[in-house]
Amino acid sequence: MRAVSGLKLLPGESEDRLYALSAEALGVPLRLIEELTITRKSLDARRKGSIHWVYSAAVRLRGEAAEPQETYDIPALESDERPVIAGFGPAGMFAALYLARAGARPIVLERGADAETRRAKVERFRAGGELDPQCNVQFGEGGAGTFSDGKLNTGTHDGRIAFVLREFAAHGAPRSVVYDAKPHVGTDVLVSVVTSLRREIISLGGEVRFMSRLDGLELSGGALAGAYVSSAGGEYLLPCRHLLLATGHSARDTFEMLLRCGVPMEPKPFSLGARIEHPQSAIDLAQYGAPRGALLPAADYSLSVRLPGGGTAYTFCMCPGGEVIAAASESGGVVTNGMSYSRRDGKNANSALLVPVRPQDFPHAGPLGGMLWQREIERRAFEYAGGGYFAPAQLVGDFLAGRASSGAAGVEPSYAPGVFWGDLRRVLPARVCSGMAEALPLLGRRLRGFDAPAAVLTGPETRSSSPVRIPRGADRCSALRGLYPCGEGAGWAGGITSAAVDGLRVAEAVAADMSAVGR
Repeated sequence: MRAVSGLKLLPGESEDRLYALSAEALGVPLRLIEELTITRKSLDARRKGSIHWVYSAAVRLRGEAAEPQETYDIPALESDERPVIAGFGPAGMFAALYLARAGARPIVLERGADAETRRAKVERFRAGGELDPQCNVQFGEGGAGTFSDGKLNTGTHDGRIAFVLREFAAHGAPRSVVYDAKPHVGTDVLVSVVTSLRREIISLGGEVRFMSRLDGLELSGGALAGAYVSSAGGEYLLPCRHLLLATGHSARDTFEMLLRCGVPMEPKPFSLGARIEHPQSAIDLAQYGAPRGALLPAADYSLSVRLPGGGTAYTFCMCPGGEVIAAASESGGVVTNGMSYSRRDGKNANSALLVPVRPQDFPHAGPLGGMLWQREIERRAFEYAGGGYFAPAQLVGDFLAGRASSGAAGVEPSYAPGVFWGDLRRVLPARVCSGMAEALPLLGRRLRGFDAPAAVLTGPETRSSSPVRIPRGADRCSALRGLYPCGEGAGWAGGITSAAVDGLRVAEAVAADMSAVGR
């Protein structure tokens, strides 16, 4: 295959033109191109009057042998033991996929429900119904990423990324996720993708036990001997020597249990702030220099700034054409997050506006100091907004002026079940509010209209990443022999793809240890 890059198409042009452009770039007749595979696609909008798509492709000419596709080999595992995985988000799911294909017949414990049941519960909660602490935006099949924009881009570099993206495509995500510079799936499509992945795991002898929460560890001689499980059918002890811990960043009761069991843990930096919402048309105009029309995707952004007083602020998890969603997982606490459907056709754009905080900033000591701070802020938000899981909201203009808001001024907040207009300084720490206030005008210089007075801040955004890290060695195992922390919740990943990759890394380590034990 011959690599060709820098191929340009105007918005709306057919990708069939890539054949002619590749022939021209290679200096060969068009008829000699036997096969063309897109390897990368990105939008170049740096010059507003000359927006275009840029492609790279792999081309095979007539008479050239086809190159074998890159593979990720999973060796067969010779062992009668069944490893256990706690959590069925990206890390747990891809760990289970690896171990199932290796023949290990993994058992997955997922405290929430299957994706379809979970979606119904989330929709009822957003409509004003009860919160289910075991099954919500944070817990259930697919993990927290299922109710997000489904972004699959990552800043990490690992050969396993290609495998993860291919598997998403094979299980129902758009083929473009394999080569798009900013791949995304969307909540509506992710539900069917994670369901398909689960079905393959089960078809290979794996087992997924929904509404089954890891509640404790059985230890013997300083090593793991079993897992205590709470399920709809009652509590039981599941014997196991290898437990992959992939519970996500919101499994606070799990963190507390691990601490009681003596598992080493440490506080980790994370970020705090609020979601900021603008009309999608305003973001399109700022990024494209003109109304978007039908040929361009909803515009996005990724911004960061150094603050005059020291420190930084940045945007995170930007959701074009999306919604701000209720992401609570504990009764009496308010949390916000962002979500987009695959078409990204909502009226508003939103992202998190965040300020980093470090363990020395935490008002609580100990490994769970950041977690306790999160909980405190979320409960304060719930009480300030009057209960009912309404979220505190404030106009950017009022926030910068230091006054409470009384209503919208052109941008209707998308958060359901609803917002309580007021002052975010009553909820968020002073250090975080001052950082956001410093950042907004500076970010407005980077992206015109970002600090528009009518833009809406809805908060709090407390769960951008885990506040805890569970240390592990080069063998991916914690100090407790047999316990393998992985994914975002254990502090080893951030985002869907990096968590999936970490799940694969840990599954490889578990398989290697199982093979060694079996010999």
